[in-house]
Amino acid sequence: MNNSDYRLLLVDDEPDILEFVSYNLKKEGFNVSTAPNGEEGLKKAKKEKPHLILLDVMMPGMDGIETCDQIRNTSELEDTLVAFLTARGEDYSQVAGFDAGADDYITKPIKPKVLISRIKALLRRYGQNSKASDSIQEFGNLSIDLDKYQVSYKGKKLDLPRKEFELLSLLISRPGKVFHRDEILDKIWGNEVVVGGRTIDVHIRKLREKIGDKYIKTVKGVGYKFEA
Repeated sequence: MNNSDYRLLLVDDEPDILEFVSYNLKKEGFNVSTAPNGEEGLKKAKKEKPHLILLDVMMPGMDGIETCDQIRNTSELEDTLVAFLTARGEDYSQVAGFDAGADDYITKPIKPKVLISRIKALLRRYGQNSKASDSIQEFGNLSIDLDKYQVSYKGKKLDLPRKEFELLSLLISRPGKVFHRDEILDKIWGNEVVVGGRTIDVHIRKLREKIGDKYIKTVKGVGYKFEA
C-alpha cells in the first residue's frame, strides 16, 4: 500500500499540534483528519475507520487513555492501530497507555522525520496486508523467524532454549510495551512449576548476553520492554 492508501486520525486538544503534525503527515501523502478531543475522535474513528489513530494523553473530558480503551472495545475498530503522541513520558503513563491497548507510545517533542519513520514502521508491522505474512521480524541486527523458531544476530544463528525464545517472542510482539513481571510469568511459564521473578531476570540476562543490551530494557519495579 502507498501512503495515500492509509487513513490517519489525529486527536489532540492543542490546535497548533494538530496543524503541525497534520501538515507533515500530509506532505508524506497520508490521508489525515483531526479531532480536538476524545469524544469527537471516537465519533470520527467510527465513521472513517482509520488505519492509525494518534492520540494525546492529556485532554479535557475523555482523556487519551479512556479514548483508547473505548476504541479497543469497538468491534468495527478492532484492526485500527493506536499510538499515543504525548509529552507525558513517565513510565507509569506509558504502562497505562499500553494496558489500554495502544500499539506504540511516542513522546513529544519529536522531529517530524522520526515521527514519520515510527508511523511507517507501525503500518508495515501491523498493516492489514502484512498481518498474516510477517513470520520474520527484523530489528536492526536482530532477526526472529517465529515459524521456524530461529533467531539470528549480526548474521549468526543463535541456539536459544525454548523459554528464552518464547520470552523474546513475547517482548517483540508489542515493541515499546512494558510487560509486567506477573504477565511474563503467566504467559511464558503458566501453570508449570512455580517460579519467581528471579527466573525472569536470569532469562533476560542470558538473552542480553546473546543479543546485547540495546533491545531489552528494564522498567524498575514493573517489568521489561523491547525497543526496536
